[in-house]
Order: sequence, then structure tokens, then C-alpha cells
Amino acid sequence: MVQIKARDKIPSVDLFEDSPANKINIADLCAGKKVVLFAVPGAFTPGCSKTHLPSYIQKESELKSSGINEIVCVSVNDPFVHAAWGNQFNTKGKIRMLADPNANFSKAVDLTIDLPPLGGLRSKRYSMVIENGIVKELNVEPDGTGLSCSLADKLKLK
Repeated sequence: MVQIKARDKIPSVDLFEDSPANKINIADLCAGKKVVLFAVPGAFTPGCSKTHLPSYIQKESELKSSGINEIVCVSVNDPFVHAAWGNQFNTKGKIRMLADPNANFSKAVDLTIDLPPLGGLRSKRYSMVIENGIVKELNVEPDGTGLSCSLADKLKLK
């Protein structure tokens, strides 16, 4: 596999919002829209809860006023855990919390990392800007988990 990069098309993969019954195809969601998608290694983990997700909550209005139609958070968790994490941070109507329970999306974009203490295969930490299904900007943390380039204030929104 080859890691997704700028100018690549977002793959057609189903993610889950709130429950296994609510499938959201990420390619369909991104069609005709400008989307910020960021991924975290796991819901409720310290860096994700204290810094990463809050950075997008704080910048939500600014991102949407700059033309972003959707902000999406992805993690390799079951949809119930991912929804509960979103509820704790009151993301409803601000950030779409889409679970990638089998890492199908994370594998399709080749942005996985093996973190045995967190349960094994997880998503690397990254952010991307997608316009009409095409990746315009991709910011992958150099070590896969740090917080140096994937926070909301680091987006260039090219």
C-alpha cells in the first residue's frame, strides 16, 4: 500500500456514526464539499482528549466561516465509544464523529500504526483537507502519535 497524498481521491469506505446501523460512506460525504478530516489513535486517550479534539472544537466556527462544510473526526474505535467521546465534548452539530472499527479507512489511506498498549492496530494522528473528494492538504505526525502538525491551528486550508 501507498500512503494517501495530496491530489489523491479519498477512498470509498464506510465509517459509522453513533451506531453500527448508521453507515456513512466517506467518499460520498466529501463529494461536492470542503471537508476537514482529522484522525486520532483512540477516543478518550490523553493527547486526543486534552489537545487534539479540543483544538478542532475551538476552531470550529473559524473553519466553517472559511468555507469548510464538514469537520470529521475518525478513530479506530467502535461507534458507541466514539459517539460517547463526542458526547462528552458536545461535538453534535460541530464535528462528525465517525468510527473506523476495523481500521478499513485507516488501511485504505495507509495511515495505520501498531500500538499494542491501545489494542493494536490504530490510526496514525493526522489531518487533511478534502475538496470535492480530493485531498488538498495532508499533515501526518512524524511519529504517528505526536501533536506537532495535525492540530486545527496548523491547517493551511490551501
